[in-house]
Amino acid sequence: MTIQRIFGRPQLITTYKNVTDILKSSKRFCAHKHFAEHKPIDKIRNIGISAHIDSGKTTLTERILFYTGRIAQMHEVRGKDNVGATMDSMELERQRGITIQSAATYTIWKDHNINIIDTPGHVDFTVEVERALRVLDGAILVLCAVGGVQSQTLTVNRQMKRYNVPCLAFINKLDRQGSNPYRVLHQMRSKLNHNAAFIQLPIGLENECEGIIDLIHKKALYFDGAFGTVIREDEIPQNMRTEADERRQELIEHVSNVDETLGEMFLEEKPVTEADLEAAIRRSCLKRTFTPVLVGTALKNKGVQPLLDSVLKFLPNPGEVENTALKEEEGKETETVVLNPARDGKAPFVGLAFKLEAGRFGQLTYLRCYQGCLKKGDNIFNSRTRKKVRIARLVRLHSNNMEDVTEVYAGDIFALFGVDCASGDTFVTDPKLKIACESIYVPDPVVSMAIAPVNNKDRDNFSKAVARFTKEDPTFHFYYDADVKETLVSGMGELHLEIYAQRMEREYNCPVVLGKPKVAFRETLVSPCEFDYLHKKQSGGQGQYARVIGIMEPLPAESNTLLEFVDETVGTNIPKQYIPGVEKGFRLMAEKGLLSGHKMSGIRFRLQDGGSHIVDSSEFSFQLAAQGAIKDVFQNGFWQILEPIMFVEVTAPLEFQGAVMGQINKRKGIVTGTEGTEGWFTVYAEVPLNEMFGYVGELRSTTQGKGEYTMEYSRYSPCQPDLQERLVQQYQESMGILPDKKKKKN
Repeated sequence: MTIQRIFGRPQLITTYKNVTDILKSSKRFCAHKHFAEHKPIDKIRNIGISAHIDSGKTTLTERILFYTGRIAQMHEVRGKDNVGATMDSMELERQRGITIQSAATYTIWKDHNINIIDTPGHVDFTVEVERALRVLDGAILVLCAVGGVQSQTLTVNRQMKRYNVPCLAFINKLDRQGSNPYRVLHQMRSKLNHNAAFIQLPIGLENECEGIIDLIHKKALYFDGAFGTVIREDEIPQNMRTEADERRQELIEHVSNVDETLGEMFLEEKPVTEADLEAAIRRSCLKRTFTPVLVGTALKNKGVQPLLDSVLKFLPNPGEVENTALKEEEGKETETVVLNPARDGKAPFVGLAFKLEAGRFGQLTYLRCYQGCLKKGDNIFNSRTRKKVRIARLVRLHSNNMEDVTEVYAGDIFALFGVDCASGDTFVTDPKLKIACESIYVPDPVVSMAIAPVNNKDRDNFSKAVARFTKEDPTFHFYYDADVKETLVSGMGELHLEIYAQRMEREYNCPVVLGKPKVAFRETLVSPCEFDYLHKKQSGGQGQYARVIGIMEPLPAESNTLLEFVDETVGTNIPKQYIPGVEKGFRLMAEKGLLSGHKMSGIRFRLQDGGSHIVDSSEFSFQLAAQGAIKDVFQNGFWQILEPIMFVEVTAPLEFQGAVMGQINKRKGIVTGTEGTEGWFTVYAEVPLNEMFGYVGELRSTTQGKGEYTMEYSRYSPCQPDLQERLVQQYQESMGILPDKKKKKN
C-alpha cells in the first residue's frame, strides 16, 4: 500500500519483488515519462534549501530525492561507502563533507514537478546562495535543533528578505543530544523577527524521537520500514494531547494576526476547519508575514515526506510570484514591466543566466525561464552584448548528470552549452525586446592573498584555471599588483581561497603557493576639504587647460564603502561634455589612495565651479585636473584608514568562556552579546579582520578542539592609530618615499 501511495503506480507492485527494484524503476519512470510531460504552472515548485553550516541541508536533499524515487539508494555526506551525497558531486566536497557549489536537481512528488537547489552553508561561498535565491520562488530554511539560529542563518535570512522569497522553516536533527526545537522557535521570533509557529510537534526528542504530530489535521505520524517509507497515521498520544491543543491554538492566533479572513473567524469565535487553516497559512506564507515551522530528523528518515507535502501546500508556484524586468527604450525613461508566467509559450522568451560552470562539454550556463518558451534550435539574444546564439542543446540537471529536453517553459530551471555570457545576463528570443532582469547582488571580497604556481612551466594551466574560476565565481577576483609585483587573488575568506588552490592542483595539475592573506583596507577623509586646482600645460601645439573648484567630504559611516560624484556646477564655466572627465579622474585616483596605497571610499566629490579654455580644454584635461585636485586634498586634508570588521560567533564549552573572551579582547574585538545553554556558551563579537588570521588554531588549542567559530563581513570602521602608522610607513618604504615629518605630525 505504501509503495502505491508514494509513486502512484499500482502495477509496479506486481512486476517487481523488492523495494530497490521499484525505486529504480520509479527513477527511470520519473526521468523519461513525467519530465517529458508539459506540466501546468500550479504543478511546479522552484525551491532552495538554505541554512547555517552543518544543519543538514545536503542530507535533507538526499532524503527528498530518495522518497520521490529520483535515486535508488541514500548515501551520507560523510559516508563510509566513499560514495558521498548525490548533490556533493565534487571530489573535494566528498572528502571534506561540505557543500562548495550549489547543485540543481528536479524531481516529482504527488504529480508536482519540484526544482531543487542545494546551497552551501559556509559564508565563504555566500554568492552561491545569493544566485540560487535570486531565481527561486520559495525556500526551506533548515535549522539545527541544537545550534538553533546561528550567524549564517542570519545571513541567509537577510538574503531571503532581499529577494522577497517566502520560506518554510524545518527544525532538523531532533535525534541529537541536547536538541530543543522550542528554543529554536523562540530564537526565530527574537533573532530573525519571524512571525513563526509550529505546524508540527515532535513525539520525543534525542534517542526517543518516534514521530511527529500534525497540528493542522490533529493526528500523529510515524515513519516505519527500513528507510521510513511507510507513513503510519495514528491518534495523538494521550500525554501530548493538551500540548497539541495549546500549540494548535497558538498557531491559529499567530496566523489570524496577519490574515484577515482567519482573523474575522477568530474574533467571531467560529470553528476553524483544517481547510480554513491551511488556506490562511498559505496566504500569509506567500506574503512573508508568517513562517510555518516543521520538525524532523533527515538522518533518521523522519518528517521528510510531510515537509514535501508542505512545500506543495504552502510555497508558491511560479505564477504566484511577480517577476519584473526593466524595459529600456531610446528617448524614454526606464520602466518596470511584469513578466508573464503563463506556460502557454505565447509571450516571447525571457531568461536569466544565474550561474556558470565549466562542464565536460564546455561552458554550462544555468538559466531560469521567466516568460515564454524556449525550444531546441531557437536563436536567443544576450540583452547586454546583443550577441545571437543558436541553441543546439537544452538540458535539465540532476547534480552533475544531465538529461536532454526539447523545450522549456516559464518557471523551469535548465542549462545551455556554448553560450558566452556573464552571471546575471538576460536572454530573449526577440531582439527588439529591450528588457533586462535585475542582476544578482555580489558582495565584495574581504581577503586577498598572494598566489603563484610552484613551477613556472605550469603557467598556462594556471592561467586557464584562473580564467575559469573568475568567470564562474564573481566573488573570486584575480589581479596583478604592479607596486608589490605580486599576483593577488581575493575572496570571501581563507577557506574560499584554499579550496580554489586545491582545485587548481586537482583539476589542472598546477600546484600553487598562497602567501599571507592581505586585508582590503580603505582610505577615507575625516573632514570636508575644499579644492581649487588649475591644470595648465603648454608645450607647443594644442595645450591642456582645466580648472576644478569644489569640496571633497566624507560620507556618513553607513555609506563608508561607497564613492559619490556630485555635479553642482551652474552655467557654462565647465562645459557639460567635460563633466564625465572629472568623474573619471576622481574614480581613477580612488583606485589607489595616496596614504597607504589602498582604495579610497566613503568620499563625496562635489564639483561646484571651474574654468575652461575654448581651444585647450578637453575631457582628458579635466580628468588630469580632478587627479591634481585629489593630490591637493591629500596634502591639506586629514585622512584615515578603514578596516573591515567581521561579525564573529564563537561556540565552545562553558569552562573555556574566560579564555575565549580573553582571546577576543586580545584581538581588539568588541563583545556584543553572549548566551549559554546546557554546558555550552556562544559569544558574539565584532573583530577586525586583520586580527583574525590564525584564530582557528588558537581557538582549537584553547578549547581542546571543541570550539567552533564562524565569521562574516559586518562593516568598515576606522583602524587603530598604531596600525595606520604601520601601514603608511610600509607603503612609503615600498614606494621609496621618505616620511614627511610635517604630515606625520598631523
